[in-house]
Amino acid sequence: MPDTYLVVRPGQANERNSVVQKIIRRSFGPPVGGAPVEVFTIANDRGVEVGITNYGARITTIYTPDRAGEREDIVLGFDNLEQYIDDTSYFGAVVGRYGNRIAGGRFNLDGKSYELAVNNGPNTLHGGLRGFDKAVWTPTIFENEGASALALEHTSADMDEGYPGNLQAQVTYTLTVDDNLIVDYSATTDKATPVNLTQHTYWNLSGNAKRDILEHELTINADSMTPVDSTLIPTGEIVPVAGSPFDFRKPAAIGRRINESPNEQLLNGGGYDHNFVLSRGDAPPGAMFHAARVRDPSTGRTLDIITTEPGLQFYSGNFLDGSITGKAGAAYRHRYGMALETQHFPDSPNQPNFPSTILRPGERYSSRTEFRFGVTND
Repeated sequence: MPDTYLVVRPGQANERNSVVQKIIRRSFGPPVGGAPVEVFTIANDRGVEVGITNYGARITTIYTPDRAGEREDIVLGFDNLEQYIDDTSYFGAVVGRYGNRIAGGRFNLDGKSYELAVNNGPNTLHGGLRGFDKAVWTPTIFENEGASALALEHTSADMDEGYPGNLQAQVTYTLTVDDNLIVDYSATTDKATPVNLTQHTYWNLSGNAKRDILEHELTINADSMTPVDSTLIPTGEIVPVAGSPFDFRKPAAIGRRINESPNEQLLNGGGYDHNFVLSRGDAPPGAMFHAARVRDPSTGRTLDIITTEPGLQFYSGNFLDGSITGKAGAAYRHRYGMALETQHFPDSPNQPNFPSTILRPGERYSSRTEFRFGVTND
């Protein structure tokens, strides 16, 4: 039988004059490597429900209401553990030790060269052959700032996938009473090492992946981006988005310019698969600021992303081709999902002009991203 954890706070406004949150904990399949795999469903009484498994610290489901009040799942994924084990698309996963790409699967640090596992053409992607998305994280349920929360911990051993240092990583998911999903990342190490953790959920605000995301309206708070070569490694340049298909400073349908030709960057990515340099304005380092907003005109659902991170990887589902069968038998066709990954920049260990991703002993890696769910009536 599943376990249920309740948070009840009296005196807050709804029809019962209280707010109830709950976490339901149940098995999600056989153990992996001897460790139990579970799924945790966090729900508030406003209709938002988030499913998370400790296999890969993955978000498996997010149910939110549309303008008519109909609750549907707005993320891509699978119904069972076996498909997640075989997954190569990182559905819903926390990726690391280094999210995104490292050129040639190598970097130099403090005068020493490190060779990483190569798993994306000539490059390393999302941590290597067995990154954090394939780990079974250790869960703890608790109350965080008056809201239901799930903490997941993972230890990455020294030289895991070629990365130096024993890294202690933690990701905490907190669902608030006002429909915000907060994701906190933390890590410490005993040797200097690159760290870049991010969340790789694929979003489709139409609900239950009914259609592609090309009519979704996207706003990205970024004046510039980092162009890539044909293997999707940054060239090292930072270029303005003005006058290009990458200008999302005002709301624009994703499909409006995605096939604009000729555009070398869209050809390199097969669409959008690029890091945007976020404009933080007056926000000091480490402070939260608004990164992006998505709105689906057909349902009215909205998603706002607030973060402490300097970059945002926008991926428009270019490699989805209908060959993956997802939840409830849905075929995940071309551009039926989009990823918006708050992050440091790709290949930063090899790019001295990018913000550093090196974590050293005695320091703490800390990052926060909030996903704020809403709805509009227009």
